[in-house]
Amino acid sequence: MKAITIYTDGACSGNPGSGGWAAILQYQAHYKEISGAESDTTNNRMELLAAINALAILKEPCAVTLYTDSAYLCNAFNERWIDNWQRNGWRTSKKKPVENRDLWEQLINYMAQNRVIWKKIKGHSANKYNDRCDELARKAIKAMQKT
Repeated sequence: MKAITIYTDGACSGNPGSGGWAAILQYQAHYKEISGAESDTTNNRMELLAAINALAILKEPCAVTLYTDSAYLCNAFNERWIDNWQRNGWRTSKKKPVENRDLWEQLINYMAQNRVIWKKIKGHSANKYNDRCDELARKAIKAMQKT
């Protein structure tokens, strides 16, 4: 299994508002940047889309270490929130419907094809890959707003 490192980030101009996502994928000496944007979204959706789109472009099952500054994303897996949500019929501990269920289900499908380790990093803390993802996500928002 190939070992891939992925950095992701999502950004929003207003929450909800225009949003962007970005990811950097690294495999040995190979490096790929991807990004995109949506006009009416939330920061959490953009964080999820960054991870989904990064995993979606993998051509074979991989051992992935995914770095994110999103506690929402990281804790859903590392704290087993996702397991509880599914067991409770996609309801939170407060019995409310889980937000972004559509994206969580997509992410679960991509994770089933790969071995993913989630690592929480501090945002805007001079991590060059996280900073680059933030830059790419913000550029994607600006590019979309120009069209």
